[in-house]
Amino acid sequence: MNGTKLPDGGVLYDETDEDDDDAPVSDVVEGLAASIDWNEALKNESGLKGADLIGEFVKHLPNAPGVYRMFNEAGDVMYVGKARSLKKRVSNYAQGRLHSNRLTRMVRETHHMEFVTTRTETEALLLEANLIKRLRPRFNVLLRDDKSFPYIMITGDHRAPAIFKHRGARARKGDYFGPFASAAAVGRTINSLQRAFLLRTCTDSVFETRTRPCLLYQIKRCSGPCTHEISDEGYAGLVGEAKDFLSGKSQNVKASIASQMTEASEDLDFERAAIYRDRLAALSHVQSHQGINPAGVEEADIFAIHQEGGMSCIQVFFFRTGQNWGNRAYFPKADPQMSGAEILNAFLAQFYDDKPVPKQVLLSETVEEQELLAQALGEKVGHKVTISVPQRGEKKDLVDHVLANAREAHGRKLAETSSQERLLKGLAETFALSYVPRRIEIYDNSHIMGTNAVGGMVVAGPEGFVKNQYRKFNIKSTDITPGDDFGMMKEVMTRRFSRLLKEEGLPNRTVSAEATVDDINDAAFPAWPDVILIDGGQGQMTAVRAILDELGIREVVTAIGVAKGVDREAGRERFFADGKSDFSLPPRDPVLYFIQRMRDEAHRFAIGSHRARRKKEMVKNPLDEISGIGPGRKRKLLQHFGTAKAVSRAGLTDLMAVEGISEAVAKQVYNHFHENRA
Repeated sequence: MNGTKLPDGGVLYDETDEDDDDAPVSDVVEGLAASIDWNEALKNESGLKGADLIGEFVKHLPNAPGVYRMFNEAGDVMYVGKARSLKKRVSNYAQGRLHSNRLTRMVRETHHMEFVTTRTETEALLLEANLIKRLRPRFNVLLRDDKSFPYIMITGDHRAPAIFKHRGARARKGDYFGPFASAAAVGRTINSLQRAFLLRTCTDSVFETRTRPCLLYQIKRCSGPCTHEISDEGYAGLVGEAKDFLSGKSQNVKASIASQMTEASEDLDFERAAIYRDRLAALSHVQSHQGINPAGVEEADIFAIHQEGGMSCIQVFFFRTGQNWGNRAYFPKADPQMSGAEILNAFLAQFYDDKPVPKQVLLSETVEEQELLAQALGEKVGHKVTISVPQRGEKKDLVDHVLANAREAHGRKLAETSSQERLLKGLAETFALSYVPRRIEIYDNSHIMGTNAVGGMVVAGPEGFVKNQYRKFNIKSTDITPGDDFGMMKEVMTRRFSRLLKEEGLPNRTVSAEATVDDINDAAFPAWPDVILIDGGQGQMTAVRAILDELGIREVVTAIGVAKGVDREAGRERFFADGKSDFSLPPRDPVLYFIQRMRDEAHRFAIGSHRARRKKEMVKNPLDEISGIGPGRKRKLLQHFGTAKAVSRAGLTDLMAVEGISEAVAKQVYNHFHENRA
């Protein structure tokens, strides 16, 4: 990607060279570029920023579609935008047209800009959405989407495809259907699909080792392809029907099964007819247990937005194959002065950046770039996409229903957020903090007599618990006496803050107690905690303070100890903080309840992590410890000998008799279990 150097480090990019150091952008724009003859580079001029700097950029911008990025003095991306004409769009910033207070601040803080041209405006729209999700600029509408959607996957790399719940990268070959709003919705649908299409749900390793049909075959939840109870051709037919049903051809599938049931009845094969009857009942069960199932909406996503109190809620419902596959509420970060249509317009492109696009999108409000967005999404997925705002009929009723859900979710969130803000301010007052904390980290340890020890860290902020920030620490030190809580806490604290210092450096407190709402909204969620809560008394706090002193951050982080009260009774906790004598809070103090809830969440997380580690240790196979014994050889050994204990007793000759086990590998296995032998 070639570039023209501009004042203060800005670059005007021409996408004619893919070997660019800016890897994230070059990855995104690969194949989008249109070659342009750029003007001669501007001479370096110091001191330009804000509207003056933007005015200089405008002189060298083409009347071509593209994407622009605005940077502050620290080099952080503040805003990503797209334009049909870069020159006309960017000139608005230089001339001060239609600026809100927020955008005025953005222009004032601009120290340089970068540009990418695209062939069409639709490409610019898709690139803008991708960059916003990657870079998360503070002045853009941001989709807060930290949880992926679950899908149904039918594998495509096996003679007998299986049906599974899937979340994450689509690394395995197969067909993916969704999105579903929750894992529970996927589970219910798969259970019904098992009864309707008799597809297997076992893993490939289990499938390969079966010598007789499993229980699922006996209860008519699987057709038994593992032991050829059904032919490969017959099973492929069932798989095809399942794919058709999930692809929107549910009526055709049901009609076909009904026809086969009728045919079987006419042939007096009532047993086979009963099978088809049960399959039809299962399909009806799928549709009847998905809530509202409109007859006129086969495949669509429905979006509705509600604004109130400076907060926006976007509710989305997913309809596939005429079924409601669930809903989810989003609370995008946006300027409170923006209209619902503006927020919804920015939200949609980001939402579909990494999600499948249905044939139809229904909205509660008309957005400015409705046609452009439909065209861009259609080009992306290869089929026509329509975006509309229904005015009457069944679709209008559906949108009104989604809007009602958006209002309810907005009300709940507003109440939670207001309560959380009051509690954070109360916490600051209780412990005499100079600022309202935005990130609180709570630590707890869990173990049984020192075994499988785990340290847990949970995080709370202005919007409640931030679960994507939770961390667990498997205690690794061999010098710690089993059950030494002080030693475990020291290891957790040292690992946590040593890494934080290395990756983030010392924190810069940018949000004070007098901060405005805009300041708080603009500030990114901090990596450094303002407060750490330790589940423990004076002894734990002494150990923690020593660690903070050793790392030189005792003045940076406020540490508070929470000791259980007399008889470990809730409500009688003692608190330990620097510069204060230990004290208790009144039994009904909201801050006390707040701290108890955070401590309990840390306790729950630490215990859950400990149990998961303990369970893993309990089912650990001795063969896993042998270098060079992977899943394939492990499976061969277990199939031959039955158990790991039998493998440990086997002689060299017996081990070499196993398929795939060479003499060298046999010696390695033998020596692992016979340490005193050569």
